[in-house]
Amino acid sequence: MTRPTALSVALSLSLPLAAHAAPDAAVVPDTTRDIDRVQVTATRTERAVSDVAATVDVIDREQMDRHLVQDLKDLVRYEPGLSVTSSATRFGLNGIRIRGLQGNRVRIQTDGIAMPTSFDIGAFSNANRNFTDLDTLKRVEIVRGPASSLYGSDALGGVVAFVTKDPADYLKDGKDSYVGLKFGYDGQWKGLLGGATGAFGGEHWSGLVNVNHRQGQETVNKGDVRVDNDRRTAPNPQDRDGRSVLAKLVYAPSDTQRFRLTAERNEDTTDTDVLSAISTAVPTPRAPLTSGMKAHDTQDRTRLSLAHEIDALDQPFADSLYWQVYTQNSQTRQQTDEKRTDGSRRHRVFSFDQRAYGLQAQLNKAFTTGSVDHALTYGFEGTRTEIRQKRDGYQVSSTGVVSTTVTPDAFPVRDFPITTTTELGLYAQDEMRLAGGKLSLVPGVRVDRYELKPDVDSIFAQDNPGLAVAQLKKTSVSPKLGMVWRFADQWSLFAGYAHGFRSPPYNDVNIGLTNVAFGYTAIANPDLKPETSDGYELGLRFIAPAAYVSLSGYYNDYKDFIESNVNTGRNAQGLIVFQSQNIADARIYGAEMKAGVEFGELSPALKGWALRSAVAWSRGDNRTDDEPLDSVDPLRGTLGLSYDADAWGVELAGTFVQRKKRLPPPAVQTNPNAPAASVYQPAGYGVLDLMAHWNFAPGATFNVGVFNLADKRYIEWSAITPGLITDRTLSDRFSSPGRTLSASLAVSW
Repeated sequence: MTRPTALSVALSLSLPLAAHAAPDAAVVPDTTRDIDRVQVTATRTERAVSDVAATVDVIDREQMDRHLVQDLKDLVRYEPGLSVTSSATRFGLNGIRIRGLQGNRVRIQTDGIAMPTSFDIGAFSNANRNFTDLDTLKRVEIVRGPASSLYGSDALGGVVAFVTKDPADYLKDGKDSYVGLKFGYDGQWKGLLGGATGAFGGEHWSGLVNVNHRQGQETVNKGDVRVDNDRRTAPNPQDRDGRSVLAKLVYAPSDTQRFRLTAERNEDTTDTDVLSAISTAVPTPRAPLTSGMKAHDTQDRTRLSLAHEIDALDQPFADSLYWQVYTQNSQTRQQTDEKRTDGSRRHRVFSFDQRAYGLQAQLNKAFTTGSVDHALTYGFEGTRTEIRQKRDGYQVSSTGVVSTTVTPDAFPVRDFPITTTTELGLYAQDEMRLAGGKLSLVPGVRVDRYELKPDVDSIFAQDNPGLAVAQLKKTSVSPKLGMVWRFADQWSLFAGYAHGFRSPPYNDVNIGLTNVAFGYTAIANPDLKPETSDGYELGLRFIAPAAYVSLSGYYNDYKDFIESNVNTGRNAQGLIVFQSQNIADARIYGAEMKAGVEFGELSPALKGWALRSAVAWSRGDNRTDDEPLDSVDPLRGTLGLSYDADAWGVELAGTFVQRKKRLPPPAVQTNPNAPAASVYQPAGYGVLDLMAHWNFAPGATFNVGVFNLADKRYIEWSAITPGLITDRTLSDRFSSPGRTLSASLAVSW
């Protein structure tokens, strides 16, 4: 389903909340167990995780601080079934993978607003979705499995919901002001971090400003070959710098309603000396090679939103109302300066911009019919997004001649036309409690309208003369049904069915790329159908004061997966024609478990001791090609033993991963004389981490962690691109950091 296509090989050769949630105590230390935490993403209403007919993870501020979380990989470190994809040589972290699905098939949102989509093409262009400073968050909620019935397109694999801090999180116990400072160090990338938070409150007005700055170097690994060429396994030298600001102003005209104005800005800059791009092959006058490469990459996101909450609407059609309007802009700029062995220089600039405007509204109504209690949730979402992408550049020959033609491109070029998408969704869900509250049924449905409109400007037209582009209009219906049966005081059974879909993306519908020199062209496909899924999940939960267990199994059946740039033969001009098509039929199934023990409930002498564990196993099959899916992670489990006293605590956490066993066959080799390639299989591993926290004074906390205690060499499956490692001597390039230390100090008054 994600195997390299002939076009991708040619390119690499030629281009070497969902709803609102009431303020909670996430910023204040909270010892709530995982299964008892409150979430809103899976149901769009406040429900404990144990009361949801799906698998949901809630990671609160306290947990993020104690585990010294600074990026997405840290966030899901102890969450089997979740992983983060990455690029080892330049671009860093990409996005979160849920149960084998990744990229734009997973919805990532901040305060209910969808994050920008990702896009990459060739070797010098990779716009990711890593736009959020985790220090601005009070909680992260992750829904595993199809969630289109509540969140529409792009929630095919699940939802990652970031919830930012609110003034009320700091203004408790009658306080009308708050000031906090936080300083940190992350040994994985020699990162220095600092942040400041100020909040104020009064009878009707309250506000918050949170400012953060981070700077550091490349993420370390276990590679020890530090040559300045493509045999390098040590990380490429980098300088990283980032900053963020979150500001909120809240006006509460009464106790039952609030207006919230939010401004958010996040930006990151990375400078890389791409030593691993320097070729060790022998150049010729006709085929010069790379002799040096420097990269300057920037990305930023700006969001402005206005929300209004009414808790006591007391109308026949709704008890409460929430609406939000917003605008969000994101920009990615990636600049590459390359030196060639013939004395020439190449300068490339990739840009990818998205500008979105949106409106959301949600209403809730509680009512009773006979012996059945209903909690009806319904609403509307509308988003209009403009997407622009461009590659530009020039070449300077050894004699000083400047040309905008860098084979095979005549810059500037667009790989798809400027595109405007309009997404409209209507949804409704009814949580019904029957049999005296022992049984909950949760039916729901969502209807989505998706429209895509291309705008052919002079850049796209000149690069793709005569190429026909397509508009797209699709309507999708996504039903779901969930059930929770509390058949005993401490036991419950849950089950669910959910239909998911993903609209055909702009870059697959209207790709425009013609390369006469290399003999190929890519054309639009106006007949693409949405990708769809049917997901089933069945689980059992046991919850007691001393222990809890949640065990579930799932089966997801995917249809019409879009395979980008399929070779469809040759056209009248003799060019190989590539076109995105619906061809993939896949299934992913597996089992997950979370369990914990509170030893203090068993014996007063063991007060403060607790055990946490989780495990995830999955299997995926590409049924079209009758081979395993390469995006499914191997068996993974975590185990943590912790002790918490009044003022301090310590935790020893282990991660254990099985060797990746089921792999698709290697890609077809284009050179029959080359040695046969085999698919790289990273070994299984076990890693131990030790973390501690100390509240050494009122409002003062020190957190410290030593990660990978045994300094073990290991490679995560999500860190490599399947089929990319054909030379085993380069595998250390993709290895994880060895033993590192991280620490943070937070003070407030």
